[in-house]
Parts: sequence; structure tokens; C-alpha cells
Amino acid sequence: MTKLYFSGLFILLLFITSGCEMQPVKPWERGTLAKPSMQLTPDEVENALDEHIYFSKEASTGGQGIGGGGCGCN
Repeated sequence: MTKLYFSGLFILLLFITSGCEMQPVKPWERGTLAKPSMQLTPDEVENALDEHIYFSKEASTGGQGIGGGGCGCN
């Protein structure tokens, strides 16, 4: 019974994840994907400001090697 359950679950998992295969990017879609707003950090200045506010409030850094405390007076 357990073996049948796990094999059915495995087949169901394969069926569900089969729709997640990589599709090639069409030539007319490349312009959309190349926009600056599609980058992980679209605006470097805004990203640096957000990280500064975060580590000032949380008393932690995001891995940039910047020291500072929770008061924001570094």
C-alpha cells in the first residue's frame, strides 16, 4: 500500500512539474527582458539607499562590509 502511494505521489509530482520546463526566449521578447526595470536591482542608487536604511535600522549589514550601529551614525 505504501509503495503504491509513493509511486502515485511521484507520478503526480512529475506531472505537476512538467509544465515548469524552460522555454526559449523568442526574439520579440528579448527587448522586454532587456529593460532596466527587469534587472534584479533596477536603480543602483535607490538600492544603496534602501540597504543603508536597512542596516541602520536593523544594526546589521547586507554583506557589503560596512560597519555601523543601530543609531545610523556611522
